[in-house]
Amino acid sequence: MALIDSHAHLDSADYAEDREAVLARARAALVVHVVLIGQWSRARGGMAAVRESLALAATDRTYFSATAGVHPHDAAEATDADLDELRSLCAGPEVVAVGECGLDYHYDRSPREVQRARFAGQIAIAAGLAKPVVVHTREADSDTADLLRAGLGPAGGVIHCFTGDWTAARRYLDLGLFISLSGVLTFKNAGALRDAAAQIPLDRLMLETDSPFLAPIPHRGKRNEPAHVRFTAARLAELRGLPIAEVEAATTANARRALRLPA
Repeated sequence: MALIDSHAHLDSADYAEDREAVLARARAALVVHVVLIGQWSRARGGMAAVRESLALAATDRTYFSATAGVHPHDAAEATDADLDELRSLCAGPEVVAVGECGLDYHYDRSPREVQRARFAGQIAIAAGLAKPVVVHTREADSDTADLLRAGLGPAGGVIHCFTGDWTAARRYLDLGLFISLSGVLTFKNAGALRDAAAQIPLDRLMLETDSPFLAPIPHRGKRNEPAHVRFTAARLAELRGLPIAEVEAATTANARRALRLPA
């Protein structure tokens, strides 16, 4: 049995004191690969934060893969020059996908029109490079789907940390996208998400932690880490009435296929 954490922010300062111990626990939990999300951050020097994440991934290319993108929260602060640099970074073979990028209408930390413009720009980068896009969407499913429908490239992409219902899931499935589930699947108030997760075709599902965020029950409220992806796998197996080994095999294969990860 083996698991892939398809979305983690291990370059975060939350791991500054014990990153190696976190990785040791991940390996002990049979997490065989982690996708590191390089995210633009004003507090960490803009694109310098992306380069730091890529540098962490470079320490073990057999265990890590990397993405690069501008989150919708930061859409108003990232510049055109940042997007040009992002395109150059994403062109490198060490970057497997563009993102996370997308729309967040819950916090609205950037104006919505700016979010849409930056998201469309990153979809275009992904399409031009024939790489998948890793999508963040919150309370914005209609606009997210419209922009993806207009510009999605041949490599498709992943809806990361999906928290929607079956109607939203079908919208993304119809676009050929993969859907990634996080620890939210274990939360008590996530009934609509569990209903969707029980119906999404198994060959389109992936698992993630979004570490250090969204730790699953029984660790909710604490710092998350890649080893905890097994709790989401177990809940998904329970929902679908499947052996956990089948869920692990399917989601691992799906992550490798969606993001073209090493075997």
